[in-house]
Amino acid sequence: MVWVSERRNPEHDDEEFARAMADVVPLPADPRGHVERKALAPAVRQAGEPSPEPGPAPDAYVAAGVDHREIRKLRRGEHTVRSRLDLHGMTIPEAGKSVGRFIENSRHARYRCVCIIHGKGLNSAGGVSLLKAPVRDVLMRSVSVLAFAPAPSSDGGTGAVYVLLRR
Repeated sequence: MVWVSERRNPEHDDEEFARAMADVVPLPADPRGHVERKALAPAVRQAGEPSPEPGPAPDAYVAAGVDHREIRKLRRGEHTVRSRLDLHGMTIPEAGKSVGRFIENSRHARYRCVCIIHGKGLNSAGGVSLLKAPVRDVLMRSVSVLAFAPAPSSDGGTGAVYVLLRR
């Protein structure tokens, strides 16, 4: 048996949707006043879109639609780290490419949490990590990343970042 996909007319879909939703009414407001209405944010950014906030990359990040408690869980080390990437000795462009490949390979391997070690910059000019901000910028632009936070001190502290990946 051969299946042939049927071409759908978008105008027909709009009409069909309008008919299906014709009798839908909004739910009444919660009489207790416990529910806040929030503007819906897109759950997924497209890769390559600019960072949500201009300026330096934040220390921790959580994507729209993800519970902010994930940051706390990451900082405490409550997720099992399945893989690590050490960027010591890499240039910024090398590190960016390496992080992108690592994130996609880790997601393909179905890892939920990974660790990226970018260093604290103790041996860099000025004693500041040159890779920290670029790594976080790459992570914020990736649609595979749900959240990231500095690793616990036992796993590198501010010289490493835990990353929570999409399933």
